Amino acid sequence: MGQPEHEGTIRVVVVDDEQLVRSGLRMILAAAPDIEVVGDCGGAQAVDTILAHRPDVVMLDIRMPDVDGLTVLKRLKSTLGDKAPTVTMLTTFDADEYLISALREGASGFLLKDTEPEQLARLVRILAAGGHTLDPWVTRTVIGGFVDGADDARAAKRALERLTDREREVLALLGQGLSNAEVAQRMHLAHGTVKDHVSAILAKLGGLNRVQAAVLAERAGLATFDPAGSKEQL
Repeated sequence: MGQPEHEGTIRVVVVDDEQLVRSGLRMILAAAPDIEVVGDCGGAQAVDTILAHRPDVVMLDIRMPDVDGLTVLKRLKSTLGDKAPTVTMLTTFDADEYLISALREGASGFLLKDTEPEQLARLVRILAAGGHTLDPWVTRTVIGGFVDGADDARAAKRALERLTDREREVLALLGQGLSNAEVAQRMHLAHGTVKDHVSAILAKLGGLNRVQAAVLAERAGLATFDPAGSKEQL
């Protein structure tokens, strides 16, 4: 799978209450020629810092003592709406109760704080290109309780019945974490066509965002489906 594309340098803001974490992420990402950390701060300064720098991607800690990540996420969505940057939440193994709330507030991904350094730049590129990042452990946690009306695989499949075959093929690839550009390449479609399909999918699923739709796809067993192969899983 090729890397998703993003024009120009990817601008990142890191928000975490621990200076050591911020410094570590800044140092790791600085090694990537196409990524620039334009700011880092704690929760209290997060919204002002993000508004000042207008980054492409925000790496946002969920748990912070002054202003927590969920509050920051809500303020960003309230202030910037559709113009809000892509946000991936930084989390630890014991933050289960926050994951579903962050997903409902529009987070585009979740990364464990001990994600391997060599993976971080790749994941930031995926986010900047419109993809999502769900650590496998986080995926298992979120799937256990996120999607309303999809408490079991049967209910999730029923939710997908309103989609066309082509839309389910696109959703299957979203469930694998692919960006629109990667979906277009895999399915030999124009980028604009894929974008239209994604918009239709999210609308038909009740206004879910990409990550929520991807969770639903995995819940329904679509995430392992390959549009280039058999359609039996559909």
